[in-house]
Amino acid sequence: MQSDPASGPPAHDIAMWGAPGSGKTTLLAALNIALMRRKDDWKIIGSDAASSDYLIERTNALSSGKIFPEASQSLEHYRWTLVGPAERQERRWLRRARPAPPLKIGISMVDAPGGLFSAGPVHTGNGSRVVDDLRQRLMDNLVKSRGLVFLFDPIREFELGDAFDHLHPPLTRLAEKMLEIGELRDGMLPHHVAVCITKFDDPRVLETAEKLHLLDSSPDDEYGFPRVSSEDARDLFRALCEVSASGNADMVVNALDQFFHRTRVEFFVTSSIGFYVRPHTKTFDRNDYQNLLPEAGKELRIRGQVHPINVVEPMLWLGRRLAGGGPR
Repeated sequence: MQSDPASGPPAHDIAMWGAPGSGKTTLLAALNIALMRRKDDWKIIGSDAASSDYLIERTNALSSGKIFPEASQSLEHYRWTLVGPAERQERRWLRRARPAPPLKIGISMVDAPGGLFSAGPVHTGNGSRVVDDLRQRLMDNLVKSRGLVFLFDPIREFELGDAFDHLHPPLTRLAEKMLEIGELRDGMLPHHVAVCITKFDDPRVLETAEKLHLLDSSPDDEYGFPRVSSEDARDLFRALCEVSASGNADMVVNALDQFFHRTRVEFFVTSSIGFYVRPHTKTFDRNDYQNLLPEAGKELRIRGQVHPINVVEPMLWLGRRLAGGGPR
């Protein structure tokens, strides 16, 4: 976890999965933008050419082109290192403290087609043998990983209700493999899980949080964006599950509680594009905040600047947990 990206692969892997269209690829693209907009020294550096190319292409498409990255059609593997400010070291008596090295969090991110484990067809443009190979490669990565990002799209769940269909199969297979190799701890999987509730910028999600009195804002946020704290995010998650089209979303909550230690699961309310900010006011306007609007004869377009919300935080939380900086 603390290794230099040039010295070899990261010590830990973070894998991600979710239903098709839940925003996995967009979340990855928004990560670099979010880091660029932070007021600290955190940055992301590609550990190989493909990872650096991904950062460049996706960042430009989302920020300048105002278009969403294409959904993953194959298993994509990227290696990055999050580099942050050095941790303070206490000065010992009559001894000058040594300069602390910058904090480095290695991330090996595997992104896969959202329908890879669903019962329906997987749109990879390849035959079933290739699909089986992709499933095996992703499962191998889940087994090796100890940090997981699960994306929950509340809008898709309201319209289609298939989040459980995309969580349950890989989770069941993962538990099978971990039991086989003796990695279950007290009957639970050893992974840390960041559950990302996406599309916070959608009025239906924002208004649900508002009705539940879960909205807050940070005094350090120059734009005054509303936020939902991690302490309240689980409550929002449960409320959004209640309007599932299939009525099965409650089993998503139960599956997470059954397979993972509660202290190893954290909820984050995220938005990859954030809210619209008027150029002349530079603040959040409750009467004019939608940053995703339809355009005549075209698909939805991103209206203004991209201001990702809670995109960096899940990665830093996982990285610190894997590095031993949090409760086990």
